[in-house]
Amino acid sequence: MNDAQPVSWSTPVAGLLAVTGGGILLVVAAILANDGPSRLLVGVAAVAVLATATLGLRQRPRLTMFPGSAPRLVVGTLTGPKEYPLDRIDRIRMVSYRRIGRKTAMLEVDVRHEDTERLLIFGRWDLGTNPHDVYDALVVNGFASVTSD
Repeated sequence: MNDAQPVSWSTPVAGLLAVTGGGILLVVAAILANDGPSRLLVGVAAVAVLATATLGLRQRPRLTMFPGSAPRLVVGTLTGPKEYPLDRIDRIRMVSYRRIGRKTAMLEVDVRHEDTERLLIFGRWDLGTNPHDVYDALVVNGFASVTSD
């Protein structure tokens, strides 16, 4: 697959719009609250929900694969996209974590960023699809070996 088109994965726009709508409803609820403690707690929740939506929008696309002659991954971060060529990617694997009483699949990417090592973890919310599908696409394009935990 030389010079193939890039493939991106992101949090779905509909999900981000729903979170934004929930944040706006919380702002209205905070304004309409009758007492100070309620106003404070609902206001803090509104800020947290709106911050989550802003973060999701700022990081779009969350993960982009550029296969071809110069393969690389680009990760959307709060400070902007970070590029990792194939020689700076140490490992990509699938893992499962227990969250809220059930197993949740996560895509782990070990990279060398400047002079440090970083572990990047992506879930369904980040990628907008099943992390197994993303892992399979990365394997097919030579980014990962076919081992998973």
